[in-house]
Amino acid sequence: MPVCARSFAVLSVLGLLSSIAAAQLTPDRTYYGVGRAMPMQVAVPADTKGEAKIALFAPGATEPSETAPVVAGGANLATLFPKLWEEKSPRLAYAQLIVGEQHIGAPVVLQPMLDGGPAVMDRTTGRPSFPYEARSYNGIRAYVDRNVVVETSEGSMTFRLRPDHAPNTAWNFRSLAGGGFYTDIVFHRIIGPSAGRPGFMVQVGDPTGTGSGGPGYNIDLENTKLPHDFGVLSMARSGDPNTGGSQVFICLSREGTKSLDGAYCSFGELIDGAETLMKIASTPVADNGTGEMSKPKTPPRILSTKLVDAAPISAGVKPAAAPAPTAAPR
Repeated sequence: MPVCARSFAVLSVLGLLSSIAAAQLTPDRTYYGVGRAMPMQVAVPADTKGEAKIALFAPGATEPSETAPVVAGGANLATLFPKLWEEKSPRLAYAQLIVGEQHIGAPVVLQPMLDGGPAVMDRTTGRPSFPYEARSYNGIRAYVDRNVVVETSEGSMTFRLRPDHAPNTAWNFRSLAGGGFYTDIVFHRIIGPSAGRPGFMVQVGDPTGTGSGGPGYNIDLENTKLPHDFGVLSMARSGDPNTGGSQVFICLSREGTKSLDGAYCSFGELIDGAETLMKIASTPVADNGTGEMSKPKTPPRILSTKLVDAAPISAGVKPAAAPAPTAAPR
């Protein structure tokens, strides 16, 4: 193929991909105060057929709870779905553009902004409790759902965030990842499988690499119900439950991390890159100075992170499964 023809073909493909990526539902802004208009833009691919509509999905649902017809251009979700402002106990939902039977683009996360209070450490059980209930419904944080791609020295991993379980923690991580915080940062603590013991976790997110650094602020612990299991992303903290920031850990097994449920905030899950995670987990370690064998001798690194549009709801993306154990050589 001549150079000019090849260049035209490449540009045509890029243009097609760009038009597909742009064809979706997009909020005009991120925050909408309660009771106000919720303007969003509807972009419909020119080659699709059928009625365009916006559908609301509960997290994990495959069938919408409500739909409303739309046309290309502006749409006011507050008018299309009055219940968004009328619900007494608002819950997170996903708004998906559908044309005919085809789901178009990434869904929009509709996260209720609810006042609450910090977690409190129960001195009897030694575990966090959540005595404060949401006091008021302030509005909705709306944004296109995006995954986080983590490029490491050992390969790539992709995480789906779970704002339905921990909205503020997921948003915090997304903001840091999208802003380049996790650039050239080492995995400073690794506790992989050893001597028949299940793998525990790999930890990262400290710019200093010492295990004591962070983003310069703390966030409150959220009462997540996402079980700690292989590939689950969770927020690290100190003894105070409300000391999360940028340090996170990735679980290596349900058996090794189930005790963390309810005590740490799980907010995402690995959907691609299980082999990369296990390669990081197999890094040789030494004593970290406290008797724990967790300090990597040659620390793996996060090289960069980026946000990419999540798949439409109809894609049915599942969490990554742990790789099957490799048979020992004979």
